[in-house]
Amino acid sequence: MHFGKPRAERADAVRNREHLLNTVRRMIAEQGVDKVTMDGLAERACLGKGTVFRRFGTRAGIFRALLDADERAFQEAALSGPPPLGPGAGPVERLVAYGRARIDFLMDHHAIARASFERSRPVLMGDPSMTQLHVGVLLRKAVPSMPNLNGVAIQLTAALEAPLLLYLSRPESEEDVEVRAFLGDAWETLIGRVVAPRGCA
Repeated sequence: MHFGKPRAERADAVRNREHLLNTVRRMIAEQGVDKVTMDGLAERACLGKGTVFRRFGTRAGIFRALLDADERAFQEAALSGPPPLGPGAGPVERLVAYGRARIDFLMDHHAIARASFERSRPVLMGDPSMTQLHVGVLLRKAVPSMPNLNGVAIQLTAALEAPLLLYLSRPESEEDVEVRAFLGDAWETLIGRVVAPRGCA
């Protein structure tokens, strides 16, 4: 769970981390995830190999760090960014916007997440605890009297997070936009059913 500020780093360490992550992003955009290596990153970033190994440990560590940084940015957008994802819109509108944005995030990071896997580490993508808490808060605002609200938030989190979007081997294809729209529309339908008054769903 990421809530709160991370432990402070030395200024030079922060600069190196941001420089390396920005370099990784450029390499992925130009060459794809599969072409990123520890040696290639060090050369492209004009830093010593030791610096890269100390920062990330392994090739998979590069992608875990990138996921962590992007997850933090996503959380900030959901908690304090512009509406409808951030504050300023109604809770139902924010729930729908959150689901659509989360689907985009997970699909955008699909290849990066797969590259972050290591046998010695648990397989996770993003931070489901943040989704569960955020969805629960918005549900309580939308339907304060909802029975078993925490359980519903858990179920919605399970429907939205990585098991659906990550573990399925989704090939990169021209149908990507259609998949996002399909999943986003399904999420909106689900939220509409959940928040509808009893007897009107």
